[in-house]
Amino acid sequence: MKIWPGDRTRLSRKKLSEKRRLGREKDRSLLTEAAEYVDRYKPEMVLSENVAGIKDAKYGGIWEDFRVRLNQLGYVTGSKVVCTSNFGIPQFRKRSILIAVRRDLVREERFADLMGTELLVPDSDPNETLVSVSRAIGHLPPVAAGEVHPEIPNHKARSLSELNLMRLSSAKPGESNAYMANTQYGDLTLDCHRKVNERLNDRCFSDVYTRMHPDRPSPTITTKCHSISNGRFGHFDTNQVRGISLREAAILQSFPDEYIFYPTEQIEPVARMIGNAVPPKLARYFAGYLVNSIEPSRVR
Repeated sequence: MKIWPGDRTRLSRKKLSEKRRLGREKDRSLLTEAAEYVDRYKPEMVLSENVAGIKDAKYGGIWEDFRVRLNQLGYVTGSKVVCTSNFGIPQFRKRSILIAVRRDLVREERFADLMGTELLVPDSDPNETLVSVSRAIGHLPPVAAGEVHPEIPNHKARSLSELNLMRLSSAKPGESNAYMANTQYGDLTLDCHRKVNERLNDRCFSDVYTRMHPDRPSPTITTKCHSISNGRFGHFDTNQVRGISLREAAILQSFPDEYIFYPTEQIEPVARMIGNAVPPKLARYFAGYLVNSIEPSRVR
């Protein structure tokens, strides 16, 4: 059977849709299982974190179903989309936060309404300030593309092709990839981008092959944070022609410098762990907030 190019595209989309569907079913299953654990063990408080758009219709209402179930189990809940940069984390990363406290233990000043049906969810830490990329990772010694630091675990940067070295050496911190059209090496724009740009009469994927802004928090650290072709993941220092190292990505996620990811000699699995992680500083803040939401005199 002959498969035409258009058929391949449709098959690819179908496969992607199936992958997303299975992912959403997995999310639903995890939240359902979490609710079962809450029902069985009756913890004093619950904290859940997920993607910013978890409440969107495409996820089938799994976030609200989880919240309703917690309410039925005797918890007061609250939910909000927050940005990690407002909690002293050097990264712009929007996430959905859901918190819950057992109704028999909650402090009344934590209620967001007079009826006591919803909890206040902070959208910032008043004790923190905005942390820039340079402030967060500027203390680390330089490494070259493809190089690993001999003494600092995970301080390893992915290797780059000669063409990508030319691209990134021409990039200025914080700017779009429009620079690629006019470099000292000529026009280095990707052919696929050029075709889309001409069709849309606009620039697409403007953050790829670019450097982070030194004076701002980083963009969202993803599982592809080691690759300059997947986002604004070039190092801000123009003397370093490379993407950020795994150590730098971990710090931008608020992991301490001494935290080691294994296997230290590999990039892909460590990048997935870093990109998928809940920023520890965000988790710590909301854990403390929840502890302080409980009335001590009511705890047995």
